[in-house]
Amino acid sequence: MPDRQRKSAAEHPFAYEGLDRVIHERARLSLLTSLVTQPRGLTFAALKRLCDLTDGNLSRHLQVLEDEGIVAISKDFDGHRAVTVCRLTPSGRKRYHDYLAVLEKVILDAAGAAGRRTLRDLSET
Repeated sequence: MPDRQRKSAAEHPFAYEGLDRVIHERARLSLLTSLVTQPRGLTFAALKRLCDLTDGNLSRHLQVLEDEGIVAISKDFDGHRAVTVCRLTPSGRKRYHDYLAVLEKVILDAAGAAGRRTLRDLSET
């Protein structure tokens, strides 16, 4: 950082630097949440249905996630029919969990600002 000094998190507690822009997009967050529940992966068709995406949107978001090393896409076979299967990579799983930890901090900060102590308290309003 040539002209700017990095300031500490204590000086900027609400900057939330860990909110990964790749994951934070709604469709990609939906895809990753679906995949994290299925360690063996999900088919393209299942992801399309679960996340309510078109073929084109799903393909594009999966490509972004694959380019980032978050998901792995493979062709498997169901009998004689090729089936596209998407899986979360180990580094993708870690990146997703790191993102969730920051998102949890956002929620807890908001709950604290609203005078609540827990996520449950926040959800009961």
